[in-house]
Amino acid sequence: MTVADYLQEHQDRAEAQLMEFLRIPSVSTDPANAPDVERCANWVADHLRSIGMPHVEVYPTKGHPIVYAEYLNAGPSAPTVLFYGHYDVQPVDPIDLWTNPPFEPTVRDGKVYARGATDDKGQVFLHIKALEAMLAVHGKLPLNVKLLIEGEEEIGSPNLAPFVSEKKKMLACDAVLVSDTPMFAPGMPSLVYGLRGLAYLQIDVQGPDRDLHSGSYGGAVANPLNALAHIIAQLKSPTGTILVPGFFDDVLDITHDEHITLMDLDYDEDRLLNDVGATELVGEENYTTVERLWARPTLDVNGLLGGFTGEGAKTVLPARAMAKVSMRLVPHQKHGDIAQKVMDYILQITPPGVKVKVQDLHGADPVLVPRDTPAMFAAVQALEETFGSKCRLTREGGSIPVVLLFDTVLKAPTVLMGFGLNNENAHSPDEHFDLSNFHRGMKAAARYYELMASTPRT
Repeated sequence: MTVADYLQEHQDRAEAQLMEFLRIPSVSTDPANAPDVERCANWVADHLRSIGMPHVEVYPTKGHPIVYAEYLNAGPSAPTVLFYGHYDVQPVDPIDLWTNPPFEPTVRDGKVYARGATDDKGQVFLHIKALEAMLAVHGKLPLNVKLLIEGEEEIGSPNLAPFVSEKKKMLACDAVLVSDTPMFAPGMPSLVYGLRGLAYLQIDVQGPDRDLHSGSYGGAVANPLNALAHIIAQLKSPTGTILVPGFFDDVLDITHDEHITLMDLDYDEDRLLNDVGATELVGEENYTTVERLWARPTLDVNGLLGGFTGEGAKTVLPARAMAKVSMRLVPHQKHGDIAQKVMDYILQITPPGVKVKVQDLHGADPVLVPRDTPAMFAAVQALEETFGSKCRLTREGGSIPVVLLFDTVLKAPTVLMGFGLNNENAHSPDEHFDLSNFHRGMKAAARYYELMASTPRT
């Protein structure tokens, strides 16, 4: 029996186990879900033991646990791949926009709908199943494999950096493999070589010491919501240019060759519009849509809170207002520098009559990974053999903070080999994962490990 035969024979069982994984509400942001997050970590660890991983451990942290497993039986002369993923998931709000309950996975039209389906439980689990198949068929793995699966990615991985630094020797590897990125399009596999970074701020505006009657006090007392609107309006121009002084100082522009490469991808703007239900695309002038998505920085308001929002009318002048603002960053911007520049600018443009506090909630620096490593070549071959389609090299607009961590601490090249799709509603209601990509992903992952086994050690 081949590995592919084994995966085909056990396809239904793999799907059933994925559903079990998805039922655990491992929302890392909500303290009320902390027991579920711990339960999920133990579920992953138990499953790794059940497939024959010889060493599995759940490491406690100041926050949520880290699951670690290793297979080192291939010996010190064999290459070592470290797989990274996360078992925690995003909150489910707004719950009323889900077609099925988010932790009751449901299959419709060949797709499984559940929170975490594509980000990142489905993509983590396909690697575990690939390793299971290789162990079951051959009784061993052709290389050394380590798995690092954390429970805090969705809150910025606050405890991962100290863990990686402390366990640097244990985590030593020749390449890092991550499956938390999308394919370029259905049936078109891709490897991501660029990730934008992130700076995430909270703006709190305080006015009077209590909510006031707008008829009695409006026009004399500053309105925090008006002040917040004034601040937000001055962060970007009407044409999409970010107005924060010094914001673009360190931006690494794409080269002419890369511009041509991105144009050759023939990015489908109409499909993007249809996927998100928008009427037209907007953004920074003089850049293509794909460049604005992957290679240019952004500034967006993610949430607003303040005043009366119930049914009917209430003539209130609110005491406070709040906004959450995120910036996607590109090489060579640094999230700490950008956060400070934005905070300084906000304080400069704050209108009189209110007090403003700006908090730097979390961030990550952008990443460019090398495209010419043996690990990347192995990934290209594995994907093209499995999908029967040319592998595209792309950037991605999102952030995976740990990639830079692995580069700086472990000194190992990272391969970003994802099997999801951009329209699968990660972080949104009705998140889903195409089960055909789940199964093909298992085969591609197994083939990648086989190819890496014959790669000379770095």
